[in-house]
Amino acid sequence: MTAETGAALHALVAGLYPICRSITGDGLRRSLDMLRRHVPLAIHEVPSGTAVFDWTVPREWRIRDAFIEDSAGRRVLDFRASSLHVVSYSAAVDAVLPLAELRRHIHTLPAQPSVIPYRTSYYAEAWGFCMAHDALEALPEGLYRARIDAEHLDGSLTYGEYLHRGETEEEVLLSAHCCHPSLANDNCSGMAVLAFLAARMAGRRTRLSYRFLFAPGTIGAITWLARNRETALRIRHGLVVAGVGDAGAATYKRSRRGDAPIDAAMAHVLQHAEPSARLRDFSPYGYDERQFCSPGFDLPVGLLQRSPYGEFPEYHTSADDLDFVRPEKLAASLALIENALSILEQDRHLRNAFPFCEPQLGRRGLYAALGGDPDAARRNLAMLWLLNQADGSRSLLDIAERAALPFATIAATAAVLEREGLLVPD
Repeated sequence: MTAETGAALHALVAGLYPICRSITGDGLRRSLDMLRRHVPLAIHEVPSGTAVFDWTVPREWRIRDAFIEDSAGRRVLDFRASSLHVVSYSAAVDAVLPLAELRRHIHTLPAQPSVIPYRTSYYAEAWGFCMAHDALEALPEGLYRARIDAEHLDGSLTYGEYLHRGETEEEVLLSAHCCHPSLANDNCSGMAVLAFLAARMAGRRTRLSYRFLFAPGTIGAITWLARNRETALRIRHGLVVAGVGDAGAATYKRSRRGDAPIDAAMAHVLQHAEPSARLRDFSPYGYDERQFCSPGFDLPVGLLQRSPYGEFPEYHTSADDLDFVRPEKLAASLALIENALSILEQDRHLRNAFPFCEPQLGRRGLYAALGGDPDAARRNLAMLWLLNQADGSRSLLDIAERAALPFATIAATAAVLEREGLLVPD
């Protein structure tokens, strides 16, 4: 990936970052509209009150302004400075309160006194603000006006979807949540990387079809699954992408199945591209992989992130800002996903057409001159591994793993041997 790709990804993150997103509302729509500049998303609106399995699509939240003013009319907290200042989905309020009472509605992080926390109140009616603990401690006693100009109304939940059609109806699901306010890594990085991937995919001819989903976390994935039960039957591989722009090493969480092709592909890519990467087994806690992997669906969907959610101090705070997200890490995450998808596209089973002893490779001109090609030794070794292991029972990825060689080397060498008639489809 080029530096230009990283810079362009970071620019999209920067455009998404200030928007006040939530699980419903105009901020979510604005974010999807921004993504539509890169990929032709179909926008779906699901009415409030719609039953989706054991859940109900909530009322739409619209917020216009919010602030806390001191007795002189000075704003000591201003929603326009950061969308994190208001508890997401907060009820409306306009009241004058003494500081002691107001404090009960203000969330801070005493252990991280300079940052603003991110808090929500999706399914319980409440109102509240979030601010830096230092700023709260600096407020003098007195009366303060607390105003949140917001409303809940019968509206809809919004999500965006794009389908890149391949030669088959077998699908790869790629999903990013888009419901958090000003958090650059979680969730702007995932949205940006998948939007760029979708744009790059648009001009390619592929074997598999690729479905890109941009939906609010939890309720969005549940809503999509409730409305697409037949579509879900076509999903053969899947990946949730979140928090892929920070400086941490890549982390992949396996699907519920644990041994799905996407699990093997991601493990292989990370082994060769980022040796410091971490692999984790599935757990029913995290992002929307837990919905896709629920037992009724049990879709083969894993999670790609960098620093794992909840395990770094910037998580769900104002410190998850544009400086926390690195252009080169965004580009590297995009490359990891593309490499994994390349494996899913190319992996297949072949059989050695000359299984009794090694075929004579020299007279076919298949041994490269070692002095002129720095990669010749590896490609020659790949030929020998392929001819030895391609008995129809092992895929190309299986052989790459057994040989400890990159899949790209095995796949390219297999194509040469197939042209020479030494390997045939099983």
